[in-house]
Amino acid sequence: MKILITGAAGMLAHALYERLRDRHDVTPLTYRQWDVTDYRQSVALVASLKPDLVIHAAGFTDVDGCQQEAERAYAVNALGTRNVALACQQWEVALLYVSTDYVFDGRKKEPYHEFDMPNPLSTYARSKLAGEEYVRTLVRRFFVVRSSRLFGPGGENFPTKFLKAAEKSGRLRMVADQVSSPTYTPDLARKIGELIEEERYGLYHISNSGGCSWYEYGLKILELTRREDLQLIPVVSADYPTPAPRPPYSVLRNLVLELEGQEPLRPWHEALQEYLAEAVLTSASSVEPKRP
Repeated sequence: MKILITGAAGMLAHALYERLRDRHDVTPLTYRQWDVTDYRQSVALVASLKPDLVIHAAGFTDVDGCQQEAERAYAVNALGTRNVALACQQWEVALLYVSTDYVFDGRKKEPYHEFDMPNPLSTYARSKLAGEEYVRTLVRRFFVVRSSRLFGPGGENFPTKFLKAAEKSGRLRMVADQVSSPTYTPDLARKIGELIEEERYGLYHISNSGGCSWYEYGLKILELTRREDLQLIPVVSADYPTPAPRPPYSVLRNLVLELEGQEPLRPWHEALQEYLAEAVLTSASSVEPKRP
C-alpha cells in the first residue's frame, strides 16, 4: 500500500514508519508539509500523492494547552480531522484516525470498551471525539483507534521527563488517583499494521494490558532503573490542580480485539522495561536495568 502519515514528528508516527516502511510505500508528513487545518491543501495533497491509506496521527495533544486555547484545539483536532476525512472521501482513500482514552469521564471504575458511551470532560477530549465523529460520518472505509499514555522512541514522553525531573530534584510529587494504560508505541504500531493489512475497519481500543496511576508508573520506572534512592510522594488530583480536568479512571479494554480472538498486547510494565533498556538507559545512563 501507499500510506501517508500525518504528525511525522511524533512518537507514534515514528513507530509506524519503522513498522511499515519495509512492507509498504510510507510517507510521513510534518505539519509544515501538510497543514490539516487547510482544507484546500488537504484535498490537493491527497489528490497529488494518491495514497491507499492515510494514518492521521497529528493533533494538538497538550491537554492543558487545549483547555487554554480552545479555538486552536477545535481547529486542529476537530476541523483538521474533518479536512483529512473530506479529502479521503473525495478520492476514496481509507483513513485511520488516532484518538484517546480521554473521551471517557472515568466514572465507570472499570475498563472502558468500544461500546461504552463517551462523555469527555475537557476541551482536548471533546475536540478528539468530534474528530472521531467526522471520520465515522464522512469516510466509507475507516479505522478509529483509541489508545492512551503513549511512550516510546522518537520523542520526549513521561518516562524520559520523569527520569530527568527525578534525578534533578531527588523527590517528586505524583498523582495517585488517575489510572490509565501506558502504551508502548512500537506495540501499538504493530497492531495497527495488522489491522490495516487485513482491512478490518471500525472502532478499536488498542493499549498495553493493565493499568496504573501516575504514581505507580513512576515507582515502576524507579524500580526498573534501580533508582530506589529517589523519593516519590503520592498526592491526589485536588492537590495538583490543572487547567483541564482528567478522568480519574480511563483504562481501555480492547474488547473488539478480544472478540476477534486476537492476542492482547503485553502488560504495560513489560513494554516499559524494554523501552528503558533499549531507548533510555543505553543513551542517557550507565545504570543497568533490572532483569526479570
